Amino acid sequence: MDQDSFPCDLVTWNEFYDLARTLSRIIKASGWRPDLVVAIGRGGYVPARVVCDFLVHDLLTSIKVEHWGIAAQRRERASVRFPLATAASGQRVLVVDDVTDTGETLAAATGYLKSLGAGEVRTAVLQHKASSTIEPDYYAERIDLWRWIIYPWAAHEDLVGFTGRVLSGAGRPLSKGDIIAELKRRFEIDLDQVEMAEVLEDLVSLGMAIRSGSVYTATRC
Repeated sequence: MDQDSFPCDLVTWNEFYDLARTLSRIIKASGWRPDLVVAIGRGGYVPARVVCDFLVHDLLTSIKVEHWGIAAQRRERASVRFPLATAASGQRVLVVDDVTDTGETLAAATGYLKSLGAGEVRTAVLQHKASSTIEPDYYAERIDLWRWIIYPWAAHEDLVGFTGRVLSGAGRPLSKGDIIAELKRRFEIDLDQVEMAEVLEDLVSLGMAIRSGSVYTATRC
């Protein structure tokens, strides 16, 4: 992946709901039923809850696996930060995340759950990228042409991150119009002036940018 420029795809709430419903139908059709559903935080929180709704399943918990930061910033390795808060020994466990990218997050999660004695661990994601080294047991959509997926529950955070990336590499102050144009050129992200203003205000509040008149320049990202 070119760290300076790559395509992004913003998933709407309606598109997400259709993906979750499709994923749930595929799980049902397999005839397999979990004893416990484990969401991978943070991306899997919302998908796991909706999948549980369609499965009419109420035993949902979570773990937090850290691998990707905001705006496609990749950490060195995937690792479990917040562990499972309930017993998994001997249980059929369904692990739910939003997307497979490298596959390392699912690998870390399944390895961790198996170390706790889970009887059978299966994995489910909304979207499976062909670039992943691991193919989940269930997925609603396969993505063959790589792109960064922005889900609606993380859209603003990602937009803040991508804007920070644009500013940190600019080398000069940029107007809001300049930033909007760069986001479109480098990441295929479309923002209007109102959305841009909200993003920049959050960059300021986070100490990531300093506002001066009608131009912005990054201090850190």
